[in-house]
Amino acid sequence: MAQSVALLTRIMASSVSVTVQAGKIIRDVLSKGGLNIVEKGKNDLQTEADRSAQKCIIASLSKQFPNITIIGEEEPSSCVVPSEWIVTEADQEVLKLKLPVHLEDINPKDVCIWVDPLDGTAEYTQGLVEHVTVLVGIAIGTTAIGGVIHQPYYKNDKSGSLGRTLWGIDGAGFGGFAPKPPPEGKRIITTTRSHSDGIVQSAISSLNPDDIVRVGGAGHKVILLLEGKAHAYVFASRGCKRWDTCAPEAVLRSIGGVLTDLYGERYPYNPETTYANVRGVLATAPGQSHQWYLNRIPDEVKQKLQ
Repeated sequence: MAQSVALLTRIMASSVSVTVQAGKIIRDVLSKGGLNIVEKGKNDLQTEADRSAQKCIIASLSKQFPNITIIGEEEPSSCVVPSEWIVTEADQEVLKLKLPVHLEDINPKDVCIWVDPLDGTAEYTQGLVEHVTVLVGIAIGTTAIGGVIHQPYYKNDKSGSLGRTLWGIDGAGFGGFAPKPPPEGKRIITTTRSHSDGIVQSAISSLNPDDIVRVGGAGHKVILLLEGKAHAYVFASRGCKRWDTCAPEAVLRSIGGVLTDLYGERYPYNPETTYANVRGVLATAPGQSHQWYLNRIPDEVKQKLQ
């Protein structure tokens, strides 16, 4: 890979390629049937696919970018990573991307990559594979700047092949999808399908939605915003983590959308930050008034998330 290409561009191009390999690993594990499910906590599962996909992503990116911080959802492993899992290729389209001046020369020490190797694990174990995504988010300082969202089970109608990769850099561009606006004259909210409670429901009800789309995975929910299938993603719960939202936030912002907590503050993504998104998640599609949603969510809901 040409070293003359900016560091952020090279990280993004490599991340696109490595998520494709991680997606293949996820499909292979499911097809062989050996999920080896571990229960990490209440409603929090881990499978062989989570562990293997993370090894692939972190080993590949660490080899190419040894001076950046990488934080993955799953516990680090000392196991040897198979050589065929080590990806050194980079996406050629991303390498051609022109960055704005302020992103051209960044210090590796300011970069933190957040990895969710399999977002939507519960749905994966239930066979709802269309909910599954692989997430690689790139933060510079405290800010989510670049994101890759790979859908291992997205079916390409023309070729019949599986897998699609969406990516975006805030302020620089996006690829892998065609943004669409949500329908006018109605309000469609996407939210959790497996972590709902009274507080989550109260927040949604306050918005008077015409339709509620309950799906698994933060990556999948933000894709609904990217494709105009929902106006907002609302999750009034502490259950989300930084690796769930870093990549989706960056991709959404690359097309003019917004992702914050329920107080309207952006989450920091520097290595020293806490992992839990304790003040919930509110994401809105481009053209939506983020403030309108913030204003409508009841104070008692927000106070429960303090």
